[in-house]
Amino acid sequence: MRHYWLNRAGSDELILFFAGWGFDENPFLGLNWKNYDALILYDYSDLTLTVPDYKTTHIIAWSMGVFAARNVKVNGRKIAVCGTTCPVDDNFGIPKKVFDLTLKHAATGLQGKFYKNVFGTDFDRYAQNPVQRTVENRAAELEHLATLAKSGRTQNDYDIAFVGAHDKIIPAQNQLAFWKDKARSLECGHFPFYNHLDEIIAATV
Repeated sequence: MRHYWLNRAGSDELILFFAGWGFDENPFLGLNWKNYDALILYDYSDLTLTVPDYKTTHIIAWSMGVFAARNVKVNGRKIAVCGTTCPVDDNFGIPKKVFDLTLKHAATGLQGKFYKNVFGTDFDRYAQNPVQRTVENRAAELEHLATLAKSGRTQNDYDIAFVGAHDKIIPAQNQLAFWKDKARSLECGHFPFYNHLDEIIAATV
């Protein structure tokens, strides 16, 4: 995994933020992480991670990051956002046929409509500060994630799960079916952070 400090506030509380597939820090620059230190993790071609030492660490995991963060043990709350620990599943994640097509045409999708489906009406804002990783690097990451997703290891150990009511990447009904009473609906698509970050951070308390 690669990492980048989104906020260094000198806090004794850390938000460990697991981004989704195909992302880096750029779309998250300038967002308000309040008084928390915030460290973004991305590129799951390698899941090696050393967690910084803080009095309290909270996990906010988004999209495929919900799956990637499944083995991290922290002494704070775990918040899932628009994802499940069953990332490829007809009932609880991305339907297998859709995922297989995404995997097969990853390079083409990354240059076309993938990010438009992620951001929806917020795409113009994303385009001002887009992901800088190469298409080849992002496609290789998805290949690795596809292998891991077949392991069948799932957990429902998050405290709260935010579900985008208009998610075009992971169907909202699949997320709701997985999280059950842990789910909280947001009026958004797959990327809620431009408009709902305050609400998500507040859930760490």
